[in-house]
Amino acid sequence: MTYCRNILDLIGNTPLVEVSEFSPNPAVRILMKLEGQNPGGSVKDRVALAMVEDAEKSGMLHDGATLLEPSSGNTGIALAMISRVKGYHLKVVMPQNVSEERRQMLLAFGVEIIESPGSEGSNGAVRMAEKIHAEHPDWVFLYQYANHANPMAHYEGTGPEIWKDCPDITHFVAGLGTSGTLIGVGKFLKERNPDIQVWAVEPPAGELVDGLRSLEDGYIPPIFNDFNGLQLLDRKTVIGPRESIEWTKRLADSGILAGISSGSALAGAVRCASTIESGVIVIVSADGGWKYLSTGVWTEDIDVVTERARTMVYF
Repeated sequence: MTYCRNILDLIGNTPLVEVSEFSPNPAVRILMKLEGQNPGGSVKDRVALAMVEDAEKSGMLHDGATLLEPSSGNTGIALAMISRVKGYHLKVVMPQNVSEERRQMLLAFGVEIIESPGSEGSNGAVRMAEKIHAEHPDWVFLYQYANHANPMAHYEGTGPEIWKDCPDITHFVAGLGTSGTLIGVGKFLKERNPDIQVWAVEPPAGELVDGLRSLEDGYIPPIFNDFNGLQLLDRKTVIGPRESIEWTKRLADSGILAGISSGSALAGAVRCASTIESGVIVIVSADGGWKYLSTGVWTEDIDVVTERARTMVYF
């Protein structure tokens, strides 16, 4: 029997599962990569590990160092898990209105939580973290939005995995958050086959969809510009909170309990499938649904859940 050196060796090599039952076009297949199978429960395990290892190699990180990171989503948990294993101290800046699961996961790993105004969302957490880092320059600020290790984690890991498991892919559809997944995977796939189309899913300007952001809201992640994101994308499609929640609920019909951004990605894939004659669409399920149980997505009326999403960062 083989075994891993530690839990971090389990990051990556996640499964790809077919969900073509949701395709409106029988000539279009849809496959979903289950990033919730990572040990920290999300695609951000890849990014967090890549950023930490890059900082270690450069000498930025040393034994007992303190890390600072803004996060309203999975990056905080991933860094918390990795910091606990490696012996680093982690401070996470997050909006006050995040779900209880989020807070409990961070506390379980011994993280210090610094709250930012809930009304300012993830952008407010970023601004506060930048201010704090200016006051404490000795704290290591990995800053996933500008860290090139973010898209490179997907260029070197997620992209090659998708290509290996599904070389007949014609479209890659993913949520636009930090933009790391879209840029890293998209760049890798287009280098293998320039005809592969890359679609970004974003929420309407001013609307909250967990894990996603609209470029129209005024904050464009530096890595998006650094890697020529606009030139890489073939199309953007807007998916609102209600549609994201609806497709998250429908995913359960296939036995998949996933996070709300997964519903957004599936909605984008369904829209893509309805506009093409044939093809194979691959989407990324960023995390598992067990972290979202308190939101009532699967148990409460969709109108109630959608309205709650306007004021609460579920995860």
